[in-house]
Amino acid sequence: MTDPSPLNPALAATFSPPVMEARRWLAGVTLPPDLPLINVSQAAPVDPPPMALRQAMAEAALHRADAHLYGPVLGNPALRGAVAQEFSASYGGAVSPAQVAITQGCNQAFCAAIATVAQAGDEVILPTPWYFNHKMWLDMQGIRAVPLPCGDDLLPDPERAAALIGPRCRAIVLVTPNNPSGAEYPAELVGRFFDLAQSRGLTLVLDETYRNFDSRDGAPHDLLARPGWDRTVIQLYSFSKAYRLTGHRVGALVTSEARMAQVEKFLDTVAISTSQLGQIGALWGMGNLRDWLAGERAAILARRDATVAALSALPGWRVKSAGAYFAWVEHPFAASSADLARRMVADIGVLALPGTMFVPPDDPTGPRHLRIAFANIDAPRIAELAARLRAFGG
Repeated sequence: MTDPSPLNPALAATFSPPVMEARRWLAGVTLPPDLPLINVSQAAPVDPPPMALRQAMAEAALHRADAHLYGPVLGNPALRGAVAQEFSASYGGAVSPAQVAITQGCNQAFCAAIATVAQAGDEVILPTPWYFNHKMWLDMQGIRAVPLPCGDDLLPDPERAAALIGPRCRAIVLVTPNNPSGAEYPAELVGRFFDLAQSRGLTLVLDETYRNFDSRDGAPHDLLARPGWDRTVIQLYSFSKAYRLTGHRVGALVTSEARMAQVEKFLDTVAISTSQLGQIGALWGMGNLRDWLAGERAAILARRDATVAALSALPGWRVKSAGAYFAWVEHPFAASSADLARRMVADIGVLALPGTMFVPPDDPTGPRHLRIAFANIDAPRIAELAARLRAFGG
């Protein structure tokens, strides 16, 4: 039956959410008891926050009236201050609370950032493979995503980006550690993109959702220590992965105080304010879970190493990049990953996303790759994943 009501053509033309699409592949599939599903399709933590954090949030829900009310549109002052202090210390710069907004997750932070820099008909450069939600939002807004193909090392090239800048280009987006590839962008490379954006009057949107799981010690870049950084940079962050607060939707956006006036308009229109319990939990986590978070980081890095070792040992398979929650893996088969990923569900009980979900339809790299989100499987399950892929006929 055809819906007669009119639709926004930009929204109608936007592809379906990939993770939800992949989950639909499970419909009608019955796996034998000895072949339980290995789900490496999504990065979200599957465990709840640590008990102490849940208790702090429960106490707030019971005893703080403000935990159930609207808060300031740009976020609670205490959390904005804590983020400013943390980012100043971590990056060796000077970030003020007025340069921080708290958002309903990092996806909303990205949407707010783009709303302040681009309109329908403009262009934004996205390195490929890209994070699909970024591409979806640009499509919905009628903003052209200009693909910047990464090299075999999964790193974007500033010189190639410079050649793509046209008169309607407004921003360059970087995600590091990267989703979907896991690549950690060297500080020198991030700096070159800053210089490019600054020299061409563009905004550099830097999504660091997975910064807590970067394998490097020290600051991953020096942008926040550069004079006038906030005229060029919009930096994004998520509390979801660090403190397992995915369901509470808490993210952050760091940029100039002048731009915050525009961010406030966007946030007030779409959500008014971020969940109070989520913000309370995030603030408590920042103040009390530093050692716990260090342990989480160590566990994720150990899973990364185990995944690289296990998959690299498979004949014909090649791990192109790995970090944070993800591995970008080249498979040895002639068939497209779009077909292979569907067949893997029924044949070997593995749910993974095909590379075709992270690139334009005509990009030849998509069919050759899979994204493996390894953060939620332990060492025995990683070994089992490798064994099943070895048995897979393609």
